Amino acid sequence: MSSLPFDAATVLGAGLMGRLMALGLARAGCQVAVFDAGGPEAEGAAARVAAAMLAPLAESAVAPASVVRMGHHALARWPALLQSLDTPVFFQREGTLVLWHRQDAAEAARLARVLEHTGEQVPALPAMQRVDADRITALEPSLGTRFAQGLFLPDEGQLDNRALLDALRSALEAMPNVRMHWHDARSLDDFSPAPNERVIDCRGLGARNQWPSLRGVRGEVIRVHAPEVALTRPVRLVHPRYPLYIAPKPDGVFVIGATEIESADLSPASVRSTLELLSAAYAVHSGFAEARILEIATQCRPTLPDNLPALRQPRPRVLQINGLYRHGFLVAPAMLDMAMELLATGHSALAERFDLPMEAMACTC
Repeated sequence: MSSLPFDAATVLGAGLMGRLMALGLARAGCQVAVFDAGGPEAEGAAARVAAAMLAPLAESAVAPASVVRMGHHALARWPALLQSLDTPVFFQREGTLVLWHRQDAAEAARLARVLEHTGEQVPALPAMQRVDADRITALEPSLGTRFAQGLFLPDEGQLDNRALLDALRSALEAMPNVRMHWHDARSLDDFSPAPNERVIDCRGLGARNQWPSLRGVRGEVIRVHAPEVALTRPVRLVHPRYPLYIAPKPDGVFVIGATEIESADLSPASVRSTLELLSAAYAVHSGFAEARILEIATQCRPTLPDNLPALRQPRPRVLQINGLYRHGFLVAPAMLDMAMELLATGHSALAERFDLPMEAMACTC
């Protein structure tokens, strides 16, 4: 029997948010049907291409305090979510190391001021630490003395996005009260939920017909196999034009990214972007020169005009979750928890904690 005030739910979209919502609803006792335009590998989802860094303080360089608070909440929630899955998923909280070359010291100083201000706004976050060459070497011995100064952001984390998507799919497919409908694109117009039913729309850019203010923000990432590189935590390189990140994954795989383009173009990555990403990665660690390129991928993140995630109810018994932008893995657990509160009670105390406008969150589900 459902612990929610309804016993059946339809989830549109099986990216990260759709899979998390479907699992939460199924575990609450609902009969759940999931529809996705793509297949079980989530090949059309922005989450498949993401670096899946969980770095609320680092992301405050481009995100407001509300997103930072959601990210801090998520860091505490991810371990429990992952432990509830039968398939292990790589997850670590070794912090983020921010580095820069001497010519970018002014940009680094600006970033440090932003991070210090974030610490004042969100005091629950571990404080940023300024580190010298010796401390950088102690944190990442393979970098040697290449960098004289840096910033260390303790307790920030990351996970393996593709392993998580696979683990969520396996969990859903194993549940008797879940039906997965792959390669079956649906719209909100296809459903008129009865009083004991709900429709949860998690389609990202697939929902643009019903949410016209959504736009795509293009990102380009490169996956490489670099067994000669030994980095234990995500590293970010300060640069005024392309602030690079390098996220280590299991088995010598690294995700390298930086580009963010206001476009819904899904064509292959440009030569310029590829050269900039690889050159910057080589400048961090010369071992990337012998890396093998596994994939050069592009994807568009679903983004709303204020670059903030949102939940809204376009009509009774229908809830839309969208606009996760570049913060999908960072904010997804918070969005899940808020959505489940809204569906259960019509109100979310978490939304107030995260300073999200309550008028936009009102739900009569």
